[in-house]
Amino acid sequence: MLTTPPEGDAEGRAARLEARITPRQKALLQRAASLSGRTLSEFVVASAQEAAAKVIQDHAAIRLTREEQTAFVRSLLKPSPPNARLRKAVAKYKQQMGR
Repeated sequence: MLTTPPEGDAEGRAARLEARITPRQKALLQRAASLSGRTLSEFVVASAQEAAAKVIQDHAAIRLTREEQTAFVRSLLKPSPPNARLRKAVAKYKQQMGR
């Protein structure tokens, strides 16, 4: 079962990535690569790329419960008036920025 190569193939491969792994880890990765019809390098690069994309996506998305969504929208539509601490921070910021 052959799959499409990882993104970036058209750009050429100039960067290197090395990792020290145990023989057991290498055997596991080699077996998975063989079963997927890829070389070890292709399998490792594609797997790392998929994992990286998932981590980035997980950190880019904000997930809120229904209650949190309601509180968020309510605070946007009707924000609380600034308290003394916020007013003090704004004054300090304006002073530091020369405004």
